[in-house]
Amino acid sequence: MDGKPATRRGPDFCSLRYGLALIMHFSNFTMITQRVSLSIAIIAMVNSTQQHGLSNTSTEGPFADAFNNSSISIKEFDTKATVYQWSPETQGIIFSSINYGIILTLIPSGYLAGIFGAKQMLGAGLLISSLLTLFTPLAADFGVILVIVVRTVQGMAQGMAWTGQFTIWAKWAPPLERSKLTTIAGSGSAFGSFIILCVGGLISQVLGWPFIFYIFGSTGCICCLLWFTVIYDDPLQHPCISVREKEHIMSSLPQQSGVLSSLPFIAAASCTILGGQLADFLLSRNLLRLITVRKLFSSLGLLLPSVCAVALPFVASSYVITIILLILIPGTSNLCDSGFIINTLDIAPRYASFLMGISRGFGLIAGIVSSTATGFLISQDFESGWRNVFFLSAAVNMFGLVFYLTLGQTEIQDWAKERPSPTSEDIKLFQI
Repeated sequence: MDGKPATRRGPDFCSLRYGLALIMHFSNFTMITQRVSLSIAIIAMVNSTQQHGLSNTSTEGPFADAFNNSSISIKEFDTKATVYQWSPETQGIIFSSINYGIILTLIPSGYLAGIFGAKQMLGAGLLISSLLTLFTPLAADFGVILVIVVRTVQGMAQGMAWTGQFTIWAKWAPPLERSKLTTIAGSGSAFGSFIILCVGGLISQVLGWPFIFYIFGSTGCICCLLWFTVIYDDPLQHPCISVREKEHIMSSLPQQSGVLSSLPFIAAASCTILGGQLADFLLSRNLLRLITVRKLFSSLGLLLPSVCAVALPFVASSYVITIILLILIPGTSNLCDSGFIINTLDIAPRYASFLMGISRGFGLIAGIVSSTATGFLISQDFESGWRNVFFLSAAVNMFGLVFYLTLGQTEIQDWAKERPSPTSEDIKLFQI
């Protein structure tokens, strides 16, 4: 025995930290639905029969088009929803504005979260995003310039919320449970994308496109109420946490500053967003083929953290280098979000949600197995155990990388293609 007191395990799925993960799942669900709402509603908001002629009549670019033709109501659907004359160029600016807002707040929000508290940052970001979602239909009536401003500010608010949640996990997630907790929370984005794609068009058709914003904006406000009521920055501050769970969390977390603990999570959020922007830039400029982009980002997201993990045991004597590598590992691994993780959308868009659910399931299983394996290895010998953990994770990454580089594709698979509906002639021939 080494004389160290045994750490008591807290309750698992009935614990407050897993409740926090579920609330954060709901928050991510809300934010992604608010982000995608315009992509669904734009089909009904824009008169597609007028777009071609409109884009050719503007000689001063999309902003001139925005000032002159931004909010001209040309007809109404059966749901009495207004339709606008927005050129494809104008629509592109509207769609990209939220991403610019997110990028603007990546670094400042991490710093502010350390000052004002992650709970306030995330809650404020989610509340602002929800209120702006509710305001979007009215903003469209005032003009496309206001819509662009609203989407940019909304992106800044979501950037605050996205970074803030990782700061919270620095104090709430024990090291051996971080994979499970962050996966539960992060899967809200995938589930939200699935829901908005399934019901967004139906809402627009039955109630009118403004109700897409009203419904998901209201959902965000409800989530904010739940967030400010239940969530606390630190388990020590929570009035409802059990003594057992509090001791489990505090005994498993290293004693270090909240800002330093949050840096790996901030790096992960930053690389996710910046990687997506870079991947889309390479594709939009036809600099690289789709398969090349997917394999490039998969390689970066698997190779770079593997190199950092293998290097860790050899630089243990340097505190600064160790911290830098520990920040780079989760940051660079999130580059995979622009690689194989979204590859299902390329090869089988019809079944993307189903396939993503399966892959998320394997991710949860991997989190459980890795936590168990890590606990077993470090229980044998603490120092060599962690070295073996790093080497094993690098080996698993390399196996996955070789597998994907060898078999990865981006073409829609035959089994995922739309089947043509039988014509009346085909039915007659079948009956004969």
